[in-house]
Amino acid sequence: MRSPELDDLRRYAIARSLFKPTSLPQAIERLGFVQADPIRAPARAQDLTLRLRVKNYLAGDLERRYARLDIEEDCLVNYGFLPRQHLRLMHPREAKRRWSSETAQHAATVQALLEKIGPSHPREIQAQLNLGSTRNAWGGSSNATTHLLDGMHYRGLLRVHKRESGIRIYSLAQHPADERSAHEKASALVQLILAKYAPLPSRSLGQLCSLLGYGAPHLGKEIKQILAHARKSWPSVEIEGQRWYWPEGENPAAKRWQLDDELRLLAPFDPVVWDRLRFERFWGWAYRFEAYTPAPKRKLGYYALPMLWRGQMPGWANVSVQAGQMQAQAGFVSGKAPRDKAFDQAWQAELERMRAFLALPSEAGSASDSAPNSASN
Repeated sequence: MRSPELDDLRRYAIARSLFKPTSLPQAIERLGFVQADPIRAPARAQDLTLRLRVKNYLAGDLERRYARLDIEEDCLVNYGFLPRQHLRLMHPREAKRRWSSETAQHAATVQALLEKIGPSHPREIQAQLNLGSTRNAWGGSSNATTHLLDGMHYRGLLRVHKRESGIRIYSLAQHPADERSAHEKASALVQLILAKYAPLPSRSLGQLCSLLGYGAPHLGKEIKQILAHARKSWPSVEIEGQRWYWPEGENPAAKRWQLDDELRLLAPFDPVVWDRLRFERFWGWAYRFEAYTPAPKRKLGYYALPMLWRGQMPGWANVSVQAGQMQAQAGFVSGKAPRDKAFDQAWQAELERMRAFLALPSEAGSASDSAPNSASN
C-alpha cells in the first residue's frame, strides 16, 4: 500500500464523510453522532449537516421524525443525536458532581410524577415542583426545575421523548444492561469518534478523547489507556511532523475516495470542518465560528458556512432568510471568487438546494442569483 500523502488524506476525509445521500436512519447510523446547536442561520447545525447526507431532507425533519427513530438526544464529545445503541457505552453515567440529598429527593419526585402522567413538558413539571431559580454556568439565573431536568437527563434518569417547538418533552429512561467491561466500552467509544472524524491528527485525537469525558466521565482512565495503545497500533502516517490516524481496514490512498463537482456549504460543526487544526492543514487558512464573537471583531460573519468545491475551501458564505427570501453573501480567501463558469454554476445549484431544504420558492435565473463575484467580501 502506497503511503498516503496530505492530498490523499484530504480527499479521503471529504469522500468518506460526504457519502451518497441515504435515508435519515442510515445517515445517522453511518455518522455515529450528529452534533446539535440551537442557532438557526439559516437552519440548525444538525439539519445543515444532515441535508448533505439524507435524500430530500428538509430543515426540521430530524425533530419531526425523532420520536419514530431509534436515536437519542444525549452527550458524546458534545451534545447531539446518536443511535440508541451507543448509549449503552455511557450509561449508567456517573456525573463528576454528586447531587445533594435534597436534589436527589427532587429527582425522585420528578420520576414518580412522570411514572404517573407520562411524557411531560417542563412547564407541567414546573407546575408540580416549583424550585425557583438557580445560578447557571454563565453566571446568570435560570429556572431550577429546568436545571434539574437537564441533570436528570445527563445522568440517564430521563430521556428526550420528543420536542415541541424546540422544547424538550421528557419521559423516564430505561437503559438495558451491557455486559461489556469498562475497557471494552472505552475502546468502542474511541473507535466511534475515530470513525466519525478520521483521518485525525494526533493532537486532535487526543482532544476528542479528552472530550469523551463529557459523555463518559467514569471511563476516563480506560479511555487514556486505549488512546496510548491506539497511538502505537492504529494505521497511521507522519506528514510534515504530524502523525495522522484512521480506522483499521481503510486505505486513504485508495482510488475509491473520489471527489465530485458539487459545491457544498458546510455547517460549522460538520465532520469535514469540525477539527480546526485539520482544516488549517488541509486548506491553509483558519476557519472560526464567530456567532459569539462581538460583531465588530468578526472576520467571516455571524454563522459562516465553509464553502467546499472540488476538494478545496475557496471561501465561505453567510445565509439568512428575510421576509421569506433567502439571502446569501459569499466571502473568499483570495478576495474574489474563482473565475470559472463551472464554479458559478455549482454556486447557483447549491443555492437552489439550500432553498429546497428550507422549503423556499426557487429563484433560479432571477437578479438575486447573480454570480458570487458580486457578493464577495
